[in-house]
Amino acid sequence: MMELNIIDETSRLKAVILGTAQNSGPVPTIDEAYDPKSIEHIKAGTYPKETDMVKEIEAFAAVFEKYGVDVYRPEVLEGCNQIFTRDIAFVIEDKLFHANILPNREREFVAIHEVLDKIDPIKIVRPPEEVHIEGGDVMPWNDHIFIGTYSGVDYADYITARTNLEAVEYIRAMFPHKTVKSFELRKSNTNPKENALHLDCCFQPIGKDKAILHKNGFLVEEEYQYLVDFFGAENIFEIDKEEMYQMFSNVFSISPEVVVSERSFTRLNNWLRDQGFTVEEIPYSEIAKQEGLLRCSTMPLIRV
Repeated sequence: MMELNIIDETSRLKAVILGTAQNSGPVPTIDEAYDPKSIEHIKAGTYPKETDMVKEIEAFAAVFEKYGVDVYRPEVLEGCNQIFTRDIAFVIEDKLFHANILPNREREFVAIHEVLDKIDPIKIVRPPEEVHIEGGDVMPWNDHIFIGTYSGVDYADYITARTNLEAVEYIRAMFPHKTVKSFELRKSNTNPKENALHLDCCFQPIGKDKAILHKNGFLVEEEYQYLVDFFGAENIFEIDKEEMYQMFSNVFSISPEVVVSERSFTRLNNWLRDQGFTVEEIPYSEIAKQEGLLRCSTMPLIRV
């Protein structure tokens, strides 16, 4: 059996599920899109081509191979976008949580059966129906769990509101020994530069004590300030609105020393190297057009 273990975002990665862009289906209609950035590219005729997205994900897979990571891939489904595995499930400690995602994405979870079959069924947890939660909003960080949420009365009006307050309370009850801290995120169905789809669109820890952060992604300044104080201003790389739109905070850590980043993120990548990180640069700008990047398309299973 596979022994899951995830307690943070950056410890040495041993096993991961990486999404697939194969057979991802036709360009969606505007009504079928889940986020404002996809809608923008559908309207502009610049929605990414499957061949380009496949190349980008395979470049990511090659980096994992270089570092000896066990990589699992979903079973390829006909005409289904299976890139963003972080949406469908996530691991905290030794439990895999089956996210209550949009109903028409349920088959994406079934498609990771190769991994599910290796896990003790008692360790696979399905939250109650009223709990809405996606992995992009959930960040285990040692004795903390950071969670992005939206609690406005208009929650149901936002296709971009993915994690509710019931989810925060649920995780708090599941992990009473940890500090669960929630953050109200800025949501927009129409403007991708004013939309933090998930917490990892405006914040991500890197290394052992550093973080990437975008102030405008947070609705409550005190909650943003909590993270500045937690990591220390000198350890934070603050990104602007355009960089948030490009998904600068959605990089992925293979270890405390190695970060996979988009090759065009020059300012960030130079800073990371100045901080002593090894930066593995890959092309991922086509996948980014769907408002998801490197963290979104991975679901870590084991870090040590």
